[in-house]
Amino acid sequence: MAVIEETLQANQAYASAFTKSHLPMPPGRKLAVVVCMDARIDPARALGLEEGDAHVIRNAGGRISEALRSLTISQLLLGTEEVAVIHHTDCGMLTFTDDSLRKDVRQKLHADADHIAFLPFSDVEQSVKDDLVQYRQSTIVRQDIPVRGFVYDVKTGRLTEVN
Repeated sequence: MAVIEETLQANQAYASAFTKSHLPMPPGRKLAVVVCMDARIDPARALGLEEGDAHVIRNAGGRISEALRSLTISQLLLGTEEVAVIHHTDCGMLTFTDDSLRKDVRQKLHADADHIAFLPFSDVEQSVKDDLVQYRQSTIVRQDIPVRGFVYDVKTGRLTEVN
């Protein structure tokens, strides 16, 4: 069976016991989390979150530049009042450069990706610092709320704050 078919079966079981239809659209804990899409990270479990608690915005590397649109909506329309930016150890974003990935796109997909910044990095802690700076320089997100950065250790499950 294809994996998508397995997930559809799992969804049927989930939906048959679903009891959360009463949750409001705004997140109850007024938190937005920007985190990497890495499959080894379960943000809800790692952060003690339940459905309805927070907006979890995931992308490759947990990069702020790709999350700004969602954060604007989260803050201005849905009331989030804190932001956590979470990158992690052993991240795939450490394994390539823009040039190497653009070359792969040309060779494997016969397409031009020269206009795309894939946003790799060579230092996880520095990438968090860079994203916090980018957040603070953005004019489309709230600057009057707490915004904190962390590195999640995929071997221990622990968060370490980056200052």
